[in-house]
Amino acid sequence: MAYQHTNSKGNTYYLNSKDVTLKSTGRVQTIYFFSKDSRNTGCELPSGKKVIENSKTGLPMLKNG
Repeated sequence: MAYQHTNSKGNTYYLNSKDVTLKSTGRVQTIYFFSKDSRNTGCELPSGKKVIENSKTGLPMLKNG
């Protein structure tokens, strides 16, 4: 089950992850992003991260913490 966050406006967002290969170094890096719909790329909240919310738009973001 993917991590889900409900923002102050009442919208629910689901956390997703994807492994991408960087063009410059060829290194594989995991990126995290939120979506309004549940996808098969859903993941749990990574350790050492917390969810913050943009005060203007209400969009969730991951932050080290």
